[in-house]
Parts: sequence; structure tokens; C-alpha cells
Amino acid sequence: MVSSKLQAPSSKQTPSIKPQESSPAVFSLVWWEGELQEDVMVLREEPPRDSAAPHPFDLEERTAQFGEAIVKFSKKIPRNPTNNRLIEQLVGCGTSVGANYCEANEAVSKKDFRNTAGRCVKEAKETGYFLRMVVASEPQLAEEARKLYREAKELLLILSSMRKR
Repeated sequence: MVSSKLQAPSSKQTPSIKPQESSPAVFSLVWWEGELQEDVMVLREEPPRDSAAPHPFDLEERTAQFGEAIVKFSKKIPRNPTNNRLIEQLVGCGTSVGANYCEANEAVSKKDFRNTAGRCVKEAKETGYFLRMVVASEPQLAEEARKLYREAKELLLILSSMRKR
């Protein structure tokens, strides 16, 4: 006879799943913004703003816009074996800045937040690195890459200061 030492799960180990009180579901208006030439549709929760508007104060939105800009930029890079690897790396780290920031917002402790924000910082640094490598491979894309590099640097500084607090 095999004996096993199993304990009943405690409430600390298993989250309690309680349905919320009967509150009505509230949905925000969703606006679709499309570029007909590239057949790209972008989902936004508010109406489109003009491009001369300052950076959004909502860092989650700003990192999402940064990820979108990286994806659009990657489509302009000519395809060849060297560039394909750079594109994969650039899109991966450029979009994960926002994904990791969303995760950091849901952190359960200060330590968890610092750890996840630290990943955001690393991904922002990596994005700057791969933008530099793309420009080394394709110098004609330097001007657009420079704008993305500046944004990556700004996000890096913002996230670094948040992590230290």
C-alpha cells in the first residue's frame, strides 16, 4: 500500500474565485482605425488623435503605441537571411516592453513589480540594440529607426525610475 502525504490546499495557495456582485457589464466604445493602403487595422479605445499630440500619459497606451510602431517599421525592412533574424528579434523585444508593463501593473507585491519592471527595462535596452543593428544592415532606414530609438530610450528611463521607487 502506497502512502502519500497530501495536504488540503490552503487559501493562500489557491486563489478563491468568487463571482462579482451583480454589477452591469460596462463596455467602452471601441474605435477601429484602418489604413486602407496597408490593410492594417488598429484597435483603440478612444477616437484617433492627431499625430502632433504629445505622448500619452498612460504608459500602458504609450508602450502599446511603441509596439505598433516597431511592427510597422519591421515591415519596411527588406527581407534577407540576415535581416529576417534581426526583424524577429526586434519585433519580439519591441512588443514585449508593453506586454511586460501590462503584467507589471498587475503585480501582487512590490518585489513582483520590480522584477517585471526590470524585464521591461531589459527589453527596452534590447530594442535599442536591435534598432542599431537594423541600421547597420539597412542604412536607408536610419531616420525612422532614430525616432524609435529615442522612444525606446525614453521608455527605458521612465521604467528605470519607476523600478527604483
